[in-house]
Amino acid sequence: MLDFQITISSVRTLDYVALIRLFRPCALRPHLRHTPRVARPAYSCNTIVTYEDIKALKHDWLTDNNIAFWEEWLEREILPKYPQARICLLRPSMTFLLMKEPDMRQIRSALPDFSKTTHIFLPINDARNVAQAEGGSHWSLLLVSAIDGVAFHYDSLGGANYSEGRLATQKMSEILGRPLRYLNLEDSPQQENGSDCGVFVCILMRHLLIKRLLSANAREKVSMSMANKLIDSHGGRKEMLKIIESLRKEGERRRS
Repeated sequence: MLDFQITISSVRTLDYVALIRLFRPCALRPHLRHTPRVARPAYSCNTIVTYEDIKALKHDWLTDNNIAFWEEWLEREILPKYPQARICLLRPSMTFLLMKEPDMRQIRSALPDFSKTTHIFLPINDARNVAQAEGGSHWSLLLVSAIDGVAFHYDSLGGANYSEGRLATQKMSEILGRPLRYLNLEDSPQQENGSDCGVFVCILMRHLLIKRLLSANAREKVSMSMANKLIDSHGGRKEMLKIIESLRKEGERRRS
């Protein structure tokens, strides 16, 4: 039986500042060929949400920006409540760069300092052609437990991103300078259509972050299996849209 448990370590919070930002048009929207219109930022943040991103969030595949926004929201609203956490939410663009750059020395300075990081979340996309702006068709989630030397892969479409998850694990192993055991969790919740993979990534990310990592006591062994976890993808989309709308209104009030 595979060991789906990890160790929770009590250390100070990670001050993660992105050193570069890559703007890669979403690979999951082949119909988007024009320059996206930018929605007014609701508050000061690094992720700019476009009207096309909001349209995708309603009923389509999630874009890089959708997932990056969700990660930034978690960093601003959840992680500050746990100042001892050393957890990094790597952006989709940085994960893509990590997976496609053959020489890790070329991107090491652009990545966060993982020397004291305990856990790293990576949104995985199956895009293969680095020269193609629109490419790829599926999202999955990789959670690296640096302190345990294990990478957990959550794929809502069977083993569709199995090789991509393994590749990202190999790359992270090189960056961290230590071996990582790759576990593809076959009991991960499964989507019922062809467009909810990104929503599953966001919901699982929050659940794992709050319920499994941040809520545990120091040195407590925590199960990372998501077996029998029910995912309300429709509710997840509505919640994300509600958050964006709330921030937009807050921004309007500040500007008035």
